Amino acid sequence: MARLRKFVAYRRIERPYTRTSKFKAKSYIKMNPNPKVVRFETGKPNKKFDCVMSLLSKDDLQIRDNALESARQTSNKLLESFLGINGFHLKIKVYPYHVLREHALASGAGADRFSSGMAHSFGKPIGIAARVKKNQAIFQLSVERQNLEIAKQALERASKKLPCSCTIQIIGNK
Repeated sequence: MARLRKFVAYRRIERPYTRTSKFKAKSYIKMNPNPKVVRFETGKPNKKFDCVMSLLSKDDLQIRDNALESARQTSNKLLESFLGINGFHLKIKVYPYHVLREHALASGAGADRFSSGMAHSFGKPIGIAARVKKNQAIFQLSVERQNLEIAKQALERASKKLPCSCTIQIIGNK
């Protein structure tokens, strides 16, 4: 299986090339990869908590689904070890729906004889990503007031796994 490309190749938000063909089947992406995010909500969703915090993006960009899952796992592990499963509610606020496509070219000796070039390259689906705008919430975390420092630490760990710089905002003290 091929390695994942560096995320710099997919980071920018731009309108992708859309193929229009007289053959209807060639105008669509044939398959949509499944998201690697296992759970979009963890913890105790029905419980009312004192503080609600959000992890906000500082840039417009795309975040791959494997980065979202990695960030969720690191923050969830810290929260579960200190607060238990009923002491918090963590929710991923973005959904990876944008299909990333790649036009794989042959490389190496004699590749010029096999390649057909990059003219109207539509590409094959290789993964999916969430499109995030500036100051949009990526994660939302609800905890009790006495556990605020652990919650901040968990969101900081999650931000280290994401390809953008983030800020932590306390939304509400109920």
